[in-house]
Amino acid sequence: MSAILYTVKEVSALIHTNPSYVYELIRRGFLPAMKLGSYKVRAESLEKFLADSEGKDLTDLDDVKDLPK
Repeated sequence: MSAILYTVKEVSALIHTNPSYVYELIRRGFLPAMKLGSYKVRAESLEKFLADSEGKDLTDLDDVKDLPK
């Protein structure tokens, strides 16, 4: 059975970043989450975030840009 919920630490490992960046994505509304003791992200929400973010530069969340083609 596949995971349906991921912890922030698991999300950060999956997308090869650090937990503080994942918390920032959640805080700014880029990545939907819920709090069940600690923050959890639905697998479906993570997949949607990744699909919606494809082709974007998310280095600076204050200035998200399209990647050059």
